[in-house]
Amino acid sequence: MLTDLPHVFFPRVISVREVPAHPARPENSRLIFCEGTQAPVNYSGLVGVSSTMPRTSVAKGGMNHLECRPMSHLTTGERIHLVDKKGRQYALTLKAGEIYQFSGQKIPHDELIGRPDGTVVTLSGGKKMLALRPTFGDYVLKMPRGAQVLYPKDLALIPMWADVYPGARVFEAGTGSGALTMALLRLVGPQGLVVTYDLREDFAKTALANINRYLGPTPNLVSLRKSAYEGIDLLEDGVPFDRVVLDLPEPWQVVPHAAKALRSGGIYLSFVPTVPQVVQTVEALERAKVFGMVETFESLIRTWSVLGRSVRPDHRMVAHSGFITVARKVEPGLLGVRSESDSAEAAFSDSPDAIGMEEATS
Repeated sequence: MLTDLPHVFFPRVISVREVPAHPARPENSRLIFCEGTQAPVNYSGLVGVSSTMPRTSVAKGGMNHLECRPMSHLTTGERIHLVDKKGRQYALTLKAGEIYQFSGQKIPHDELIGRPDGTVVTLSGGKKMLALRPTFGDYVLKMPRGAQVLYPKDLALIPMWADVYPGARVFEAGTGSGALTMALLRLVGPQGLVVTYDLREDFAKTALANINRYLGPTPNLVSLRKSAYEGIDLLEDGVPFDRVVLDLPEPWQVVPHAAKALRSGGIYLSFVPTVPQVVQTVEALERAKVFGMVETFESLIRTWSVLGRSVRPDHRMVAHSGFITVARKVEPGLLGVRSESDSAEAAFSDSPDAIGMEEATS
């Protein structure tokens, strides 16, 4: 509890939580989450043990020396991006003694370690680049991948429409390269839980490495080599999931299992790239009888070029990447299976003509 810590830590320490034993941590350890950090400071008893994530400091010599430093300087072991003047980004993991090579030029990692985040560095041939900690979106696009990753535009929308909140218990399948898993973990927080299924050991290994590299140890993640098509198993406590989030080729096969694993009022969400997949998913949700408020949509992002008085849309855009389908698990009866006439009526009720008629009669 926060009351266990000296008052001097209160301005920066935001939560303290007991965690199970882990190879990277001694028994009876605690995680201390601090403002401005993505990973916890770790300590056990009176002596601190550093997590693999270098964005936080550790307790050295006892609790009275515990501090949480802001993420200001680049440190060994962390993933950074070098950015050229055209905005192109190149990822590397800092390690003391190693050398980064780029187009015949090079720079020792030791010249990057300890420099401020966002600093300009010069390679051996005179090329200047920015050294930056990547944002989550940048990290996802450059991280090692086994499976295709979701675009940041979808990673932003999925947790929003799934209404993932701190403390939520979320089921996810499949893990892929870990991008969506990280997005969910960042939102459920230390009091929440993410259970993720993926059959492929190679995908899972890559995903867990990506997650650990960016978030540090994640004791609230349960990664299993299972197929969601065969079922969704609750944990030993038997508590149902608050959310089910699927990035699978055939999510309609999981709908019956999601109907059993979700709590009442819980949210189902799936992401698929094609229209036939959407149709089969929505039909499965309607057959299940316990899902209502079904919606399907996509997101399109078009950036703009703003150069003085020259303002125009960029020639390229991230257009269609996939469809998001969401539904709520509700008590059967009120929200039955929709017909085409229901859909037509709903479409008309949202049209400008219908809105004008309603205003005229009010």
